Amino acid sequence: MSSVWTYRDVSWAEGGDLVGYSVEATDGSIGKVDKATNETQASYVVVDTGPWIFGKKRLIPAGAINDVNHDDKAVMVAMTKDQIKSAPDYDASDWGHETRNQHADYYDRFSSW
Repeated sequence: MSSVWTYRDVSWAEGGDLVGYSVEATDGSIGKVDKATNETQASYVVVDTGPWIFGKKRLIPAGAINDVNHDDKAVMVAMTKDQIKSAPDYDASDWGHETRNQHADYYDRFSSW
């Protein structure tokens, strides 16, 4: 499994749920965390983008996160808004091995984090 699914600092997911935290790309806010997982080599956050991309949700693998500030309730992502906007759509009802691989293939392109 790809390291794209692993938090770079395991302490980021410890000590509290990330749901509700704001999510910041390198060039601005993209929404709030709607769901967060802390599974070994399978961690990710789902971001509710609100009106920014017409209410679509984006799944962001844990490896794309470059910082979490629990005091400010913020998650910083090592990607631009356009890179996240261009990511595959996330549909919880269609989440499985194939869609996980699609997300991994997309985000692996940016894995120089």
